[in-house]
Amino acid sequence: MTTAERPPRLPPAWFIRVAWRVHRGLYRLSGGRFLWTPSNKRGWGALRLTTTGRTSGQERSVILGYLEDGPHLVTLAMNGWIEGHPAWWLNLQAHPEAVARLDGRPPRPVRARAAVGQERERLWKLWVATDPKLDAWAAARATPTPVVVLEPR
Repeated sequence: MTTAERPPRLPPAWFIRVAWRVHRGLYRLSGGRFLWTPSNKRGWGALRLTTTGRTSGQERSVILGYLEDGPHLVTLAMNGWIEGHPAWWLNLQAHPEAVARLDGRPPRPVRARAAVGQERERLWKLWVATDPKLDAWAAARATPTPVVVLEPR
């Protein structure tokens, strides 16, 4: 396996958790202005997604990267590239209706679903265009990475 084929090394799990807590804190402190938009140099934006807990029924919020595909928002249920699905995706599978907040815009009610077949392939390629290492990251996990489409409702 060449260096180019090797999956990127993951930072320790504690670092990933701290980084996402910092993102949530910056979001709260800035009133949502901290989140970047797809027009930045990364090519993708960040949104705050509020779901309904699958067992608690309480609101849960998370910050996710997204791409726009027409009126839809597209994100990856990658769990920080560790095994298993993230809690927010499990929540959406139980309760697909959620609210997305993007960079100071009004809340956007959405309905989540997993992309499948050719749609999934097309959307995955959009993500790979923004991060060429995406295939290597995904290959390092036994858990498939769902491509999640957030449709306006």
